[in-house]
Amino acid sequence: MTRRTFLAALPAIAGFTPSGAQSTADYTLRIAPLDLEIAPKKVIRTTAYNGSVPGPLLRLRENQPVVIEVINETSTPELVHWHGLFSPAEIDGSSEEGTPFIPPHGSTRISLTPRPAGTRWYHSHVYAGRNLNRSTYTGQFGFLLVLGPDAGSYDREALLALHGWKPFLGPMNGGGEGDDSSLEVHYDAYTINGRSLGAGEPLQVKAGERVLFRILNANATEAHRLALPGHRFTVLALDGNPVPTPQSVAVLELAPAERIDAIVEMNQPGIWILGDVNPRRRRLGLGLVVEYAGATGAPQWIEPPNETWDYARFGSATPAAAPPDETIPLVFRAKWAGNRWIEHWTINGKEFPKTDPIRVRRNRCYRLIFDNQSDDMHPIHLHRHSFELVRVSGKPVAGILKDVVSVPAYQKAEVQLITNNPGPSLLHCHMQLHMDFGFMALLEYTDSPAPGMGGRNHLR
Repeated sequence: MTRRTFLAALPAIAGFTPSGAQSTADYTLRIAPLDLEIAPKKVIRTTAYNGSVPGPLLRLRENQPVVIEVINETSTPELVHWHGLFSPAEIDGSSEEGTPFIPPHGSTRISLTPRPAGTRWYHSHVYAGRNLNRSTYTGQFGFLLVLGPDAGSYDREALLALHGWKPFLGPMNGGGEGDDSSLEVHYDAYTINGRSLGAGEPLQVKAGERVLFRILNANATEAHRLALPGHRFTVLALDGNPVPTPQSVAVLELAPAERIDAIVEMNQPGIWILGDVNPRRRRLGLGLVVEYAGATGAPQWIEPPNETWDYARFGSATPAAAPPDETIPLVFRAKWAGNRWIEHWTINGKEFPKTDPIRVRRNRCYRLIFDNQSDDMHPIHLHRHSFELVRVSGKPVAGILKDVVSVPAYQKAEVQLITNNPGPSLLHCHMQLHMDFGFMALLEYTDSPAPGMGGRNHLR
């Protein structure tokens, strides 16, 4: 069966403890049920790593090998995907690539050499389908920071993971009687770092500090737009990769699985709400109180400017690299399944596991054209590689490396890929519902041996 710097060191972070001897694992992750209190008397029954949401912060050194033991204390098979790392396929955490499942009440030991440096993360990568208590709907996610030679200049680091809870399937437009639309996932609660707005401890800051925010959208299906009234974010990195041109913005936008590293100059003393610009989502918990030392009063929210998020503003003025060796078009379409049913998704007319492999050769340059012919935004993720954005919604982009790109409805995104990590690599929409219902394909190297793999056998 298959399917799918507050601290300088790791000890005592959310129960994640390095082992003392090399004969044992350096680190241990335990997957187990958790009753998570996101607000007073508001408890979510979920699954998590080491009894916390997000899971333990993994702060690893680039190119320094580690051994991680993963213990599955649940009754269902599990996988951990090391998102954004150039991992070998057999440990990447995708059954489609050949990674073995961690059996129920079993364990596995992974030897990992983390690279590249930057803000990465880890999360469950199993099939959920209509079971919204599985995979990325749960609390199975955490930050993985790969430390390179340059730690940057800042006074304080804040890691913020966004998530939605109590998911349910309902009509796309939220309609009532007689609604004939397809179903999508909605949420009745949200958190930042496992606590709803007002329920957790405020982020304490001082006037004049430079705070590095590392923000992760760990929501299974929704994009988020974030603002901190009176402050601006200087974006330094996208998906953990430094941008050529850091720029100051009032609003950050993150599709599922995207990460943003941004510096905020703390120059507006007071008590503020850092939160989603959508008032319903803030009301349901997606926010965090930011409190200056000595400030008093209630947390304040002020509507931010209506800025449009644009990858290109962080790019280089230099045109894209030399023309690719080959261009591969990938057309994404919805496949209507009937009134009040879940849409299926196709890539070039086929849904997984029948999608055609994307065939490549080693050490060549490919242009992938993501042609979104649907009315949904799609965050497209390619495992085990980074790609350079070349054009998004008709606008040229250069110098931005990512592992997820948000492709707007009825728009295209073009990316350039250097094929330098042989082995099968999964390409998919990072919306769990889309991925589970067909939106996946395998990138395969034709000039290198690959581990045995086949179609995705869903665990239901």
